[in-house]
Amino acid sequence: MLFRVVIPARFDSTRLPGKVLLPIAGRPMLQWVHERAKAAGAQQVLIATDDARIAAAARGFGAEVAMTAASHPSGTDRIAQAASDRGWDDGDVVVNVQADEPLIPPALIGQVARLLEAHPESDLATLRTPIGSPAEFVDPNVVKVVADAYGRALYFSRAPIPWSREAGSVEAGSQLACAGAMRHIGIYAYRVAALKRLTALPPSSLELRERLEQLRALESHLEIRVATACEAPGPDVNSAEDLRRVVQLMGG
Repeated sequence: MLFRVVIPARFDSTRLPGKVLLPIAGRPMLQWVHERAKAAGAQQVLIATDDARIAAAARGFGAEVAMTAASHPSGTDRIAQAASDRGWDDGDVVVNVQADEPLIPPALIGQVARLLEAHPESDLATLRTPIGSPAEFVDPNVVKVVADAYGRALYFSRAPIPWSREAGSVEAGSQLACAGAMRHIGIYAYRVAALKRLTALPPSSLELRERLEQLRALESHLEIRVATACEAPGPDVNSAEDLRRVVQLMGG
């Protein structure tokens, strides 16, 4: 199938400034992400940024760059501008790959694109993976997803969902039963029409409350298709400790 990948990349990061350009085994993190996206079989891979340093580094390793406005509040808005500037068709499939995931399996990028293609009634597609421990289940930094019997997302939350009424009291720390709970993997495929619609909407009430952009889509009746990832996702990089762990894993 034909699909595009856009990697939105910004320089500012509260916990680790300039992280997408930090070296891992002799290459900037962003280059590793770009190579993984290229390996997924996309017809086009773009790096969307408003930062000249990122643009220069990306062009230095042969990437195609889309310069976008500095005012965009999210990577999704950056991708929407790239799609609009290039006149992509409303039915085209675009995959959003985060710039801080140097170990993302290329298979996941292809999987989420094929998932959306297989469900023409859906607007977005994303992936999930089983939660492995009670600590992960109650961690608010781990986003949970619940889907219906047909694989359509019902809700995303930082709270431990689904909650087992018989497994613990009302305190989150007591919820020790996590069998069947699913962690959301932050990769999305969009149809360009849905991408335009989503970014034209104001932030929704649930989105603002949970700080989860995908809730805007659900509140606006956009259908999000969810499937279990065919491979375990690699760790992303949000802190210096994350970076040290990834460098060690990649032999750098």
